[in-house]
Amino acid sequence: MGRPPVIPAEKKQRAVLAVLAREATIVEAARREQVSEQSVGRWKAAFLEAGAAALADGAATAAGREKQLEAELAELRRTLREAEVEIEVWKRSAGGRLGPSTTSR
Repeated sequence: MGRPPVIPAEKKQRAVLAVLAREATIVEAARREQVSEQSVGRWKAAFLEAGAAALADGAATAAGREKQLEAELAELRRTLREAEVEIEVWKRSAGGRLGPSTTSR
């Protein structure tokens, strides 16, 4: 007995979405696509599993992004503190000579 033909992903998706939208039962979708009910059932299970995995990855990605942003914020705060210290040192070393220049008018 030979290997069954490869069924295009679009055909599988159409059958699964029809079942999930309750537009067709598994039996009806299988008949329409000329495949076994078991095939449609496996496609549906794989579709739902892949969707759940994608959502879980999305949560992990969001958490990773949040950590990245927190680290970036901490670095920006450190840089700001350093700049504030440099400005303060610069002001003190200028000894009150930071007013407007009389030659610039």
